[in-house]
Amino acid sequence: MAHLLVIESWVGSMSRLLPRAIGEGGHRFTFLTRDLHHYLRAAPADTTHPLLAAVNVLTADTNNPATLLPYLERLHQVLGFDGVVSSCDYYLPTVARVAERLGLPGPSVDAVTAACRKDLTRQRLADEGVPGPWFALCRDRNDAVAAAAGIGYPLVVKPVDLCAGMLVRKVASEAELNATLRELEQFPMNARGQRRQPMVLLEQLLTGPEVSVETVSYGGRTEVVGVTGKSIGGSPAFIETGHLFPAALDAADAAAAADTAVRAVAALGLDQLVAHTEIKLTPRGPRVVEVNPRPAGNRITELVRRVSGIDLAAAAVDVALGVTPDLTARPTGVASAAIAFLLPERDGLLAGIDGAEQVGQEPAVVELTLAEPGRQVRRAVSNNEYLGHLLATDTEGTAALDTAERLLARLVPCYAEEAVQG
Repeated sequence: MAHLLVIESWVGSMSRLLPRAIGEGGHRFTFLTRDLHHYLRAAPADTTHPLLAAVNVLTADTNNPATLLPYLERLHQVLGFDGVVSSCDYYLPTVARVAERLGLPGPSVDAVTAACRKDLTRQRLADEGVPGPWFALCRDRNDAVAAAAGIGYPLVVKPVDLCAGMLVRKVASEAELNATLRELEQFPMNARGQRRQPMVLLEQLLTGPEVSVETVSYGGRTEVVGVTGKSIGGSPAFIETGHLFPAALDAADAAAAADTAVRAVAALGLDQLVAHTEIKLTPRGPRVVEVNPRPAGNRITELVRRVSGIDLAAAAVDVALGVTPDLTARPTGVASAAIAFLLPERDGLLAGIDGAEQVGQEPAVVELTLAEPGRQVRRAVSNNEYLGHLLATDTEGTAALDTAERLLARLVPCYAEEAVQG
């Protein structure tokens, strides 16, 4: 029985899938966080959060490597860790540092840091000839205005170190660019209390279908598990509205996307991890959007498991332990699986979601998770504002996403009326 150290996590699906994979692998884990209440707030009403089922739940300043690393060295002498993991992007470089310091399996600190910083990713991929958009790194507003004129509108503005599509915007003019930069200036810290880099990345707006490639790297080799189709909406934001596995692509496009992702992983020097590489299939060929050095979120890992039988959460645990992962596809009786997300289109107090009971009884629906009434919501501007999701499967072809979107359209959020002032 191996003992893993889990340092922080997202509070979404992977925070539940990772503990499940650790337990099903016959292992145990210690959970380390700087703010236990962050997870208590996200626990289901009828049970504790799965991360809190750890054999040890410890608190330390996970944002300060200078104190964290010596502390974990001492802890390692007592508890004896065999691997270290996280599902939260903001702590992946820290996990790599801890693995290096404790002599545990893991990717290089340099590679993970480059993958987690969009500006470093862009530069490294460009240096290695991996295709991406035209881009410019800007340190202030004057830089951005000048660079935008060179790239041409419309373009994409990205913070270099935020996740879940936060504050990524399409801008069509200098006025919109300035408005987006002002919005970014209001967020000097990320959601985990870490100070952000003040730079922004400007990129050419890529056109064409978007996909992600799910890969597992270990022992110097990278295996492609599959290609996921992605639906994007919410312009001028870029919000993921649905996913389909496997993507409805012809063999040539799927192979081109997979090859580009493998090249990107190699260019960054990533190994001993599961990666989720987002790619646009443009008229000029595949272009890398970003490389995420961790398993895909938004239940993509569950789509992959339902179709192929391959458990990417379990693979992430295996490679963190230095164990060869089981990536053998198995018949599951499912030809495609898809997820569609319910987005709030306005601010307000959620009173309920009409249609939920009837939709939940549809045979194709295997998961239906919706926000509870009484929640204060705001119009979606990133992947953090979902009101829930619907996961559907198809046993014969690639119709799972069409089914999921058709059924999702029957779900209607209702909001409490504002009190009228007399």
